[in-house]
Amino acid sequence: MAITRSRFSALLGFEEPDIVLLSREATEHDGYVVELLRFRIGEDLVRGFLTRPADAAGRLPAILYGHSHGGGYDIGARELLDGREYLAGPLGPVFARAGYVTLCIDMPIFGERATASENFAAKALLWHGKSLFGKMLCDHAAALTYLAGRDDVDASRIGAFGISMGCVLSYWLAALDDRVAAVAHLCCFADFRTMIELGAHDGHGIYLTVPGMLREADGGAIAALVAPRPQLVCIGEADALTPPLSVERAWAELAPAYDLTPDRLELVSEPGIGHQETERMRAAVLAFFGRWLRG
Repeated sequence: MAITRSRFSALLGFEEPDIVLLSREATEHDGYVVELLRFRIGEDLVRGFLTRPADAAGRLPAILYGHSHGGGYDIGARELLDGREYLAGPLGPVFARAGYVTLCIDMPIFGERATASENFAAKALLWHGKSLFGKMLCDHAAALTYLAGRDDVDASRIGAFGISMGCVLSYWLAALDDRVAAVAHLCCFADFRTMIELGAHDGHGIYLTVPGMLREADGGAIAALVAPRPQLVCIGEADALTPPLSVERAWAELAPAYDLTPDRLELVSEPGIGHQETERMRAAVLAFFGRWLRG
């Protein structure tokens, strides 16, 4: 089933808030720089971390990084610098040394925004017919606006990346916003109807519940809105959040959108791998962004 971008946006209540940079503090590291950023996004005060090459000049390709969930409410954007147990290692320094400016902000209820529980925040929004994930996507779009407006970023070469919750943040934002030139996402691409059928949907937090979405679209149809922009999908075949049948059905909806540009859609499917990044996935992500953002 197909869905239009405008209808998808309406179901999410998608409306990008204003973003204002309040402060910026840079520290030098081995071959890269870390910036601690503080923003006002809408009415919220939001922390972000940015990594960039130490000595690069001119406008660089960039990556908008969506952090994961994993119950790490106190972590949020620090994932860019510290990694997580299911990552092969922190990606901020890796992307910086490869020549990218990379930004990650705390999503609502994470990091410095962990002032209320997921249930508390999600239920309040659901009563109004909205979703916590819709709010996350709005803030993620605002972060994209900031990133695209930096003097050291080439706004035509911005990619999106994420694992787990960050996976869905990345490809859903790419489906909504053409400013994302290429998207690589790990460990959460699935057909949600099939997840419910298999009893696997409860592995997701309530943050991802979007009222009425499955009446009109599922994971594959949403990912198809990214086409013909390049898209890399990485999954572990033993991952409870990407059961093989759910991936097969989502892929069947996604793949036809790339019939005219098959070289722009890639799948890395790892047998026996659970909810984690592998070295093969890491290499594929770096090669993918190298091809489509660096040329």
